[in-house]
Amino acid sequence: MTQITESAASRPRLLPLPVAVTGATGAQGGATARALLRAGRPVRALTRNPGSPAATHLAALGAELARADFDDPASLATALDGTGALFAMSTPFGIDLDTEIRQATALLDAARAVGSVRHVVFSSAANADRSTGIPHFDSKHRIEQHLAGLGLPWTVLGPAAFLENYANDWTLRSLRDGVLHLPMPPGVPLPVIAADTIGAFAAHVLARPDAYAARRIDIASQWRTGEQIAAAIGAAGGRAIRFEEVPLKVAAGYSEDLATMFRYFQDPGLAIDTAALHAEHPTIDWQPLETWAAARTWDL
Repeated sequence: MTQITESAASRPRLLPLPVAVTGATGAQGGATARALLRAGRPVRALTRNPGSPAATHLAALGAELARADFDDPASLATALDGTGALFAMSTPFGIDLDTEIRQATALLDAARAVGSVRHVVFSSAANADRSTGIPHFDSKHRIEQHLAGLGLPWTVLGPAAFLENYANDWTLRSLRDGVLHLPMPPGVPLPVIAADTIGAFAAHVLARPDAYAARRIDIASQWRTGEQIAAAIGAAGGRAIRFEEVPLKVAAGYSEDLATMFRYFQDPGLAIDTAALHAEHPTIDWQPLETWAAARTWDL
């Protein structure tokens, strides 16, 4: 009898299970999905609306789309079934904090229940584990605690202030008047980070689950003052932008949560050792504010 053998080169290559990515049509989740796809990792993008333009764009890049609704546990179980890892995030905006916690808890419970998920990366907030008293930081810490008790390998990322916040519709209105408003005193820096850098770091962690298991890492690219942020946006947008401090009492008129956050940013301030962070992770593209601003199209 002739024995037929198969060479290693001719065997089909077994691809890793896909990474489920929540918030995939938003800034953080979208950046994470794109970074994973660039690295050749299969992605299952979880979205409430697979027909949205952002979802269609991800599909064109190679992502698998899966309908998932945080208020529908059955849809979460179906979307997560057969995935090997999860990038999870939550947002308090547009919902109340109790709903944020409930929805994120349902997602994490579903990840444990499907049995295939072997690593969860949760994007929280910088210093959320330090009893900040900031409502939407404390809600994320409660989610972190739930994750740590599930028995799944986990990593928590704590991003600093998002650079994308300086390009949203509310901020653009004042930028078009030549002013960057921020509830920070002149000369006092904030740690900042771009969504693309968060995505790159998350993809880095997901490729090295054993090295990052049970670690909580606050991440930022650099520290920048309001004046520096205004100057970078002005240079990129081709017009002069001045920085103007907004009193905390004015910020509280929009949101007490927002005012509490900036009060904490002023005193005691966020604690992130960017020098040590960057030294430990030299391969990450720690995109600086100026590069981020120059790469955007500013309608000023």
